[in-house]
Amino acid sequence: MSELIKIGDNIWINDGPTVPFFGMPYTTRSTIVKLPDNALWVHSPGKLTDTLLTALDKLGTVKYLISPNKLHHLFMGEWQERFPDAKMFASSGVEKKRPDLNFTRILNDIAEPEWQADIEQMVFKGSVLMEEVVFFHKQSRTLILTDLIENFHPNHFSGFKKCIAKITGIISPNGKTPIDWRTSFLFGKQQARACFATMAAWQPRYIVIAHGECIDTDPEAFLHRSFSWLGTPKIKG
Repeated sequence: MSELIKIGDNIWINDGPTVPFFGMPYTTRSTIVKLPDNALWVHSPGKLTDTLLTALDKLGTVKYLISPNKLHHLFMGEWQERFPDAKMFASSGVEKKRPDLNFTRILNDIAEPEWQADIEQMVFKGSVLMEEVVFFHKQSRTLILTDLIENFHPNHFSGFKKCIAKITGIISPNGKTPIDWRTSFLFGKQQARACFATMAAWQPRYIVIAHGECIDTDPEAFLHRSFSWLGTPKIKG
């Protein structure tokens, strides 16, 4: 599937193919933001198809390609080849895993000059395993995550894989950070809670995730529930 689905003003998602990850079928999703100069900002670029290329061409010019964590770089080479003038940005560590790619800059806690007027960004810290850069599109108030929340439909998996997914904690409507990643925050929860506080203060109206069902109903409550493993305070109401 290569259609662009509009989820707010100047923001779309693209649901790509399912890819295997440790034997589990993982859906893929990209987020595309159109900036005021018609530049397209592409988060977690997925599989390129002719249909997707046509849709992007109608929207604007692909200028920024984002790899938000060390697991989301699978299709970056295809995009770099197709859009050689686009700037590529990566979370820390991706540049070592993919020395074949030409990254412009490593992402940090300060939004890049190219999009700081329209998109906030922050490195979600505290894990010894992996850091993810999270983003917030101001105009649509959309929080853009990758793996910090996984929220698969209950029927996405079957058999023993469904049991594994339930144990891992990634089944809708109670999706959260996978258990293996959660345990890696054991000695960094104070850092992670500070990052969560910043993220929650953005007060998103919509939450995009790379794997599973996005959240458009009471996202504030969902966010607090998904990160309750951090010991974050519950919201009232």
